[in-house]
Amino acid sequence: VTAVDGFVASERSLRSGSHAEPGKQWYQRRVRGRVKYTLAKIRKAARELLTLEDKDPRRLFEGNAILRRLVRIGVLDENRMKLDYVLGLKPEDFLERRLQTQVFKLGLAKSIHHARVLIRQKHIRVRKQVVNIPSFLVRLDAQKHIDIAINSPYGSGREGRVKRKRMRAGGKGGDADEDED
Repeated sequence: VTAVDGFVASERSLRSGSHAEPGKQWYQRRVRGRVKYTLAKIRKAARELLTLEDKDPRRLFEGNAILRRLVRIGVLDENRMKLDYVLGLKPEDFLERRLQTQVFKLGLAKSIHHARVLIRQKHIRVRKQVVNIPSFLVRLDAQKHIDIAINSPYGSGREGRVKRKRMRAGGKGGDADEDED
């Protein structure tokens, strides 16, 4: 057991890199667990369909539905549209398609945690729709339409509450560093 950044961490947590933010560990496990569960259901359906004959109408219909859905989300490539490839999917493939990850990768947020805050505070939109769910799965066609919301203070919306209050009180643009001593 070692003290790091003001708290005690085990050697195992230091090796895994999970010591950075101890309060986030339960959240990360929960998100990863949910994604694993979703992936397990998809894999189970694919395995069941693979046991059927190639020309079976159920395999053709349901198999194509699963493949089209996964391609539309962006988890599966169009040139890998076979049920065998569905079994090779990893949880990271789904985690990459989350709005939280996309906002961070596009550079709209400074960190993955900042991306989550921006999304929850309704500063992010996908197309014209403001989305406040970090786990929102972004489709391939919607990926290029992720942007700051129009009515957000980060966009072209009105100033935030603190800036408006400072402008009323001081009559200026309201930087916090411009206090009189």
